[in-house]
Amino acid sequence: MRKLAILFALAALAAPLGAKDSLGVYSSWASFRDAETPRCYAIAKPRGNNARGAYASIGTWPKRNLRNQVHFRLSREAREGSTLRVRIDTTNFDLVARGRDAWAPDAAGDAAIVAALRSASVMRVNGGGVSDRYDLSGVATAMDAAIVGCADL
Repeated sequence: MRKLAILFALAALAAPLGAKDSLGVYSSWASFRDAETPRCYAIAKPRGNNARGAYASIGTWPKRNLRNQVHFRLSREAREGSTLRVRIDTTNFDLVARGRDAWAPDAAGDAAIVAALRSASVMRVNGGGVSDRYDLSGVATAMDAAIVGCADL
């Protein structure tokens, strides 16, 4: 029953993102492919009931030569001038925020975050009034499915 609820929640999140094809649900994460854009991504919603449309995604855009770009849609707007970080297990990474969106500051930051995700169990985006927590069960498989899903685009 829990997996079905997660599937419906992820499908609801994916609708605004314009997902065309589901590549699978992997515990707390799911992967989608949008051949029209073209792009593929892994996505999850934070734990708790105060998510307010928040999600974490790791996207691949083959035509732009971008792979494993990290994006967070925050549960609320971070306070102006505040420091926002993502904590993956015990390691912190700085984020750049604008409104309710946050990213790694550069490609090296994306790579470091993605590498940390592969061996971690919990992730938390916090700072500036934001505190979004994610279960990382299935994240590595979902990221891999997104990369493979876009291999022929």
